[in-house]
Amino acid sequence: MEVGKKLQKLREEKKMSMYRLTQITGVSGHHIKGIENGTRQPTIETLNRLVSALGSSLSEIFNDDTECTYLNERERSLLENFRTLSEEKADALLNLSDVLKK
Repeated sequence: MEVGKKLQKLREEKKMSMYRLTQITGVSGHHIKGIENGTRQPTIETLNRLVSALGSSLSEIFNDDTECTYLNERERSLLENFRTLSEEKADALLNLSDVLKK
């Protein structure tokens, strides 16, 4: 997926309007729209400002993995908590999540 499309998907997943992203980053709406449509190429600095405002990182935007790697705050918190668990508790949590998703 192209960088602009990934940026647009991330912005929409975060339910952030282009106007709000413009306010936070100082990047014009016209420029953001061009990036998302693939008609403009942002500098790394501009792209970093945009993805940072969306709670993401450049590495996630440039990741070619087909699955979404963006974590929202709840997912990030869950992952951080999981990493502090003992192996036994981590296994128990994984088993519980398997049961809950059924």
